[in-house]
Amino acid sequence: MTNSANTLYTVSGNVKDVNGGQGVPDLHVLVYDKDLLKDDFLAIGVTDTQGNFSVQFEASKFRSFLERRPDLYFIVKDAGFELLSTKDNPIKNAGVNTSGVDLSVDLTDDKLRKLINPTPVPGWVGGFAETKAAFAYPNPDLGSLHMTGNLDNIHKLQRQQKVVWPEFSWIAPNGERCYQMFAPDISRLGYTNEGQVYAIICPQQGACIPHLGCMNVEVTVTGVRGWANESAKDMAADMTVTGKIWFSPSACENPLVQELWDLFKKNHMDFPFDKAHAINVTTFDPGNPDQPIFPLRRKSTTAFPIPDFARHDSVAWDVAHLGVEIGPIEQHKNEKLNHFNQTVLNLFNIASGDMLKENNILTWNVWFTAPDYVDQTEWADHAEKWRKSIDADHGSPDGPGTDPRYFDGTPFNPLESLFEAELKKIFDLKATLE
Repeated sequence: MTNSANTLYTVSGNVKDVNGGQGVPDLHVLVYDKDLLKDDFLAIGVTDTQGNFSVQFEASKFRSFLERRPDLYFIVKDAGFELLSTKDNPIKNAGVNTSGVDLSVDLTDDKLRKLINPTPVPGWVGGFAETKAAFAYPNPDLGSLHMTGNLDNIHKLQRQQKVVWPEFSWIAPNGERCYQMFAPDISRLGYTNEGQVYAIICPQQGACIPHLGCMNVEVTVTGVRGWANESAKDMAADMTVTGKIWFSPSACENPLVQELWDLFKKNHMDFPFDKAHAINVTTFDPGNPDQPIFPLRRKSTTAFPIPDFARHDSVAWDVAHLGVEIGPIEQHKNEKLNHFNQTVLNLFNIASGDMLKENNILTWNVWFTAPDYVDQTEWADHAEKWRKSIDADHGSPDGPGTDPRYFDGTPFNPLESLFEAELKKIFDLKATLE
């Protein structure tokens, strides 16, 4: 057989839980070719309701002068949590069709699975969504509702939908779209038994920058209004948000970062060492720079195609979507501080694939698990914990989220040369402060 670059390979199989032997849905199966120097990523598949998966890839993904057939191995993940790797036991010299691959995973330590609530808890009353005709689809108008502070009405919350799968998307520097799931169960939708929305806890993620360490990013919800209707699996909410970036705790222990922090203190400048002193990135409704309110609406976005690995139809109870356009950073009177903040933002964007680049539109589909009760004390503790920040170095205790990928599953990788150019600006600024 002539193994041309466009020869199509197919791999299929099943993933079962070792405890009970049932097929496990909504797992990512990453397929690699094992090589001596650098393993080749080939494809990513998603298990269906029975645990089955199937992927295809062209020979150009792995073929070289020395290699005509791939040595296949599999990594199975639940979002970003690794459950299995067969790297030490590859399928050698695989043919164009590899079927019947049987993989077994142990879900005992998979905290994400424990977050899934299969059916709504009792107590739903409903009715608030119907109180005004203007609230109804296809164009919900929530303008008659007061935009409340996001943490002001925890005492009114009775029910919640946890965002177990917060899937984000944006345009990367090469013009292609990136997809990434942030850490699970940080974000939540909270409302009354009747369905009035009073709080939305926001998502957070981290990105690591060479020579500086990890940084946190959060799309911080500042105001909220809206409704949820469990009977119809429907909802509509408006939000105001701000993008925030700051150095993680371990990054603050980095010698270069400590030197910069000391110089900032010496020059009476605020250093972004925590969320309270974060670099603020302005946002607005896409295409409407004078509108700071964003609509969170039902179902997933139709603005662009969504790959299977960023969908959760087989396990999620419902899904809604939101889009924000990224504006400039908030300016300060001190130009050196503005220059530093912009350089840090540039470095973050290199690491994340332009996630918060000015004029980029950051879109997310929030996939909910079924409604649950609100323990108001637990909600307040949860909100306070994430309000003060996730430590990007260790991630969420319920799962790390996923790596950014293009539509075909290929991981996004930043260019080291771009880091070096921006880091030079940090050193140049450091010299002016000394």
